[in-house]
Order: sequence, then C-alpha cells, then structure tokens
Amino acid sequence: MVNIGIIAEYNPFHNGHLYHINKIKEKFPDSRIILVMSGNFTQRADASIINKWDKTKICLNNNIDLVIELPFEFSCQSADIFAYGACNILNYLKVDYLVFGSESGDINYLKDIAKIQLKDEYEKLVKKYLDEGINYPTSLSKALTHFGYDNVDKPNDILGISYIRELIKLKSNIIPLTIKRTNDYNDKSLTDSISSATSIRENIKTKDVKNYVPKDVYKYLKKDLYFIEYYFPFLKYKILSEIDNLSIYQTVDEGIENKIKKVIYTSNSYEELINNIKSKRYTRNKIKRMLIHILVSFTKEEAKKRKDIRYIRVLGFNKKGQEYLKEIKKSIDIPIYTNFNKDLEFELKITSIYSLINNEDLIKKEISNLIIND
Repeated sequence: MVNIGIIAEYNPFHNGHLYHINKIKEKFPDSRIILVMSGNFTQRADASIINKWDKTKICLNNNIDLVIELPFEFSCQSADIFAYGACNILNYLKVDYLVFGSESGDINYLKDIAKIQLKDEYEKLVKKYLDEGINYPTSLSKALTHFGYDNVDKPNDILGISYIRELIKLKSNIIPLTIKRTNDYNDKSLTDSISSATSIRENIKTKDVKNYVPKDVYKYLKKDLYFIEYYFPFLKYKILSEIDNLSIYQTVDEGIENKIKKVIYTSNSYEELINNIKSKRYTRNKIKRMLIHILVSFTKEEAKKRKDIRYIRVLGFNKKGQEYLKEIKKSIDIPIYTNFNKDLEFELKITSIYSLINNEDLIKKEISNLIIND
C-alpha cells in the first residue's frame, strides 16, 4: 500500500480540497492519506474559522486516514518554517509521496527553482535585496530572475517550492508530486463550484456558501465561527499592557515595535491596525503573523526552544490510519502522542486563547479528545 502525505490548513475544507483528495485516490487507488494540518491558527496568519477538532472530523469523513497536528510554532510562520515543520513530520512518518496543489502544476519547474534557491549565490542576492529594504517575497523573486526564471508569486507555487527544498535538505526519500489548482488562492469572488478558501471566508458572512463546500462541511459553517478580526480587543489590550516589551515576541524585528506603539492608540479595528503598520518592507501576512505571535505570547525565546519537531501529535485516525501508526511506531525516534501530555501544554495555551471568542468547550477537547472514525 502506498502512503501519501499532504499538508493543509483547511480554512475551510472546500470542494477544491475534495478534488485534490479524489485526484490522489484516482492516481493511487490502494493508498493511505496522511495529513499534516495547521491547528487553530494558520500559516496565512488567520484564525481557523472551524476549530481543529471539527476539521479533523471533516478530514476523516473525506478519505483522509490519519490527521497529525502541525505545532503552532511551525503552523503560524513564514513558508520556509511552515514547510520545515510539516516536511519533517512526514519524513518521520516515512510516507512515500508528498502531493500538493500548485498554480503551475509543473513539478519539474518547481524542482528546478528549489535547487536554485539552495545555491549560495541565490542566498547572497536575497540578502542584498533585503538589505536594500525590499520585503522578503519580492527579494526571493528578484533573485530568481538572475537565473533566468520569471517571478514566482503564486502562494501555492511558493509553498510547493519550500516543500521540495526542505525534502532536498532532509535528504528525504519522499517523492514530491503536484496537482494543478483549478482556482486562484487569492481570488475573493465565489466562482463555479470550486472557489478558494479566501473567497469562502470573505463571503461567508453575507452569502450562502453551500455550493462551494462538501455537505458534511456546511453544517460546521452554520455554527459560530472564528475570525481573526474578532480577537482585536484582546490584541489591543495585550499591546497596550506590554507597550514597552513588544520586541520579545517572535517576528517583532528591526524596530517595528516602535511603529506598533505609535499606531495602536488610534487603531480601532484589526484591519485598521494592519493598514497603519504596513510598509514596503512589511507585507500584510508578515504583520498578521506578528500580531498573532503577540496575541498568544509566542516569544523569540520560546521559538528557539521549539525550533525542531520534538513529537508527533495525532488528532484522529480511521482503521487504516491506526494500522499505519502501529506499523511505523517502533521505527520513529520521537514520541507519538494520542493522549494529552505535558509537552502539549503550549498547544493548550494556544487553544485557550483561540477559544476566547466562542463558548465551545475546546479546552476539554484539547485535554481529552482523539477523533476515531470507524
């Protein structure tokens, strides 16, 4: 049996994600799908609108066999750190393939770029542009043009390249494959039956999104949802109460804390705060991740302690997933947790903050829950 790894946020799980899974099953009928999934905060610097336990149920209902949580210290970070964490977990789990969606759909093109980005010359060019005050994504793209490649600015192509690069650095036996996306991740309009997660999040408050998600997902979208802007009062209080201490937090770098201090008093919404901080050097997503790190008290010191994968945390499985865990458990040299453990206390803190805006008993689930789908 072939073991397929996928990496996702599912914010929310939609018809495009189901298409991705169905394509995998079409190519590998006799396979197990192992998912590494962002928890309650995501790489795109949003709150997951559906909590991770309900997302796990959705995954197991849609042909995923084993769901592993990507720890917060990797899930809410830049593409490189996100890819490092997720690919390391899949490498520990000894999957055969990593299958991801991309805008280009061309695995050889993405591999070529990944190899270029590992060259010393490329790294020197990126540093040069960063020193000139150019933001990180633009610096990466400008450096690439020196090697005869066009600007790579599509989010899933960028993530895919990061995955391939990490697999190369790990000297992993995992084979990367890609499936061409059928829509634009950043498109905010609902189109046809497959629309992006961005468009669903943008429209869900004012429109019915039933046609864009599987039936079993729709019921979860009728519950109270988690939107990052709802956390603004907590975030503003946190910033004001630690106004002279912001630089201790992860990604609050290069004096940006002075800009935050300057604008926080007159910023009256999450969106307004981002717009007041934004500059050529600081992209929207970088600012959003920074604000989440402040919100949950994720310090630079904590990030240093948690720079490596130290455990594998199982959120749920079906029989095939459980069998796979039994097969590989003895050959993995880091612990696998199916129950709450003291190593998970940091995740408990993250969930406690995430759950501030709704009345779901997520703290109890964090301590006791494992989703098993027979």
